[in-house]
Amino acid sequence: MDRLTAMVKWEYVTVPLLVHATKQILDQWGEDGWELVQVVPGPNETNLVAYLKRPRD
Repeated sequence: MDRLTAMVKWEYVTVPLLVHATKQILDQWGEDGWELVQVVPGPNETNLVAYLKRPRD
């Protein structure tokens, strides 16, 4: 199989996370086929930002 043919193409999204609803937010995005890549601090101490990816059609 050609290496370029087998290469997966991805789409990405960044999602603000609310500390009190992190699991619910990530579960919803996971239901839509998104995979969590990383969580990083947001613009202030109480916010987080999730980076997610999924295969592009």
